[in-house]
Amino acid sequence: MANFTLADVRERTYKARDAWWTVLLVDPLASRLVRFTANRTNITPNQLTVGALILGLGAGACFAVAEWPYLLVGALLYHLSFTLDCMDGKIARLKGTGSVFGAWLDYIFDRVRVLACAIALMGGQYAATGNVAYVWTALAVVFLDMLRYMDALEIYKVRSQMRNKLRQMQEEARTLEEAARRADGGAEAAQMGDDLRSAAGALRPDPEADMEERVVGDNPDQQANLAMQQEFNRRFPWYARIRNALLRGRIRPHLVSGIEFQMGVFIVAPLVAAAVPGAIIPVTALAAAGMLAFELVIIYKFWLSSRDYSRTLTKLERKIAEHRARFPEQVTVADRV
Repeated sequence: MANFTLADVRERTYKARDAWWTVLLVDPLASRLVRFTANRTNITPNQLTVGALILGLGAGACFAVAEWPYLLVGALLYHLSFTLDCMDGKIARLKGTGSVFGAWLDYIFDRVRVLACAIALMGGQYAATGNVAYVWTALAVVFLDMLRYMDALEIYKVRSQMRNKLRQMQEEARTLEEAARRADGGAEAAQMGDDLRSAAGALRPDPEADMEERVVGDNPDQQANLAMQQEFNRRFPWYARIRNALLRGRIRPHLVSGIEFQMGVFIVAPLVAAAVPGAIIPVTALAAAGMLAFELVIIYKFWLSSRDYSRTLTKLERKIAEHRARFPEQVTVADRV
């Protein structure tokens, strides 16, 4: 059997930035369970993923009863389900046993769990009260969960394309700069280098560009992340202080993400409803409002960053075109592709 320490688990499996619910309420337990599981068992990440789904379906069965003791048990089972869901990725990173199929399975089972629990929780309340508002609330929960993850995946894909394009152009800029230095080695080459570096200034480490990256600083791709939040930071200078304070505790600034939304609906709402009947819809609405507010901030930042990107790209293309004309014999990155 392996002999991983708790320090190994934290070093190899903790994300540099994560949801505050995960950091504060899941990781302290999950890290210890991961250490035990990795050292004493042969349980695989995919088995943990299946276990998380089973617990999630158990939570849904409790929610469907719609009575306060079952709401409490359902909330507990959902939290344990999410803990197992966090453990599968940690085990995969710790042992190097992750797979493409495992990532797909984890994503699909997460969506199945949300769908099943939304139908069970709101359906149980509808059966108990006859209030059709619970039916619409179930639809809203499923829609918002789908919207959040579709938006996140699409923005991540587009940002990756933007990074790759600028990285390619920066490499070409360096090639042309070196050609100028070999040609005259003087002040003109130095000025060219300054111009190109200034134009490529959008390529800097960005602690928010990829929220799912575990390692920051040692990852070459992370070092090339786009600092495409410059205009947002100029408009809201106080934001950087809050962001940096949160990041020191591994908490990402996106305070109400899909994770907190799920926990609000399937843990907080049932717990409150066990004491205050009828509280599920208000708590769900509050969680939804918080997630939508932060999603709008992300979309706004993305809109600003896309404008920065377009300006930077235009400047880089103009500079590279000028220096290509001076050094037509230089083979560029685009020529080699």
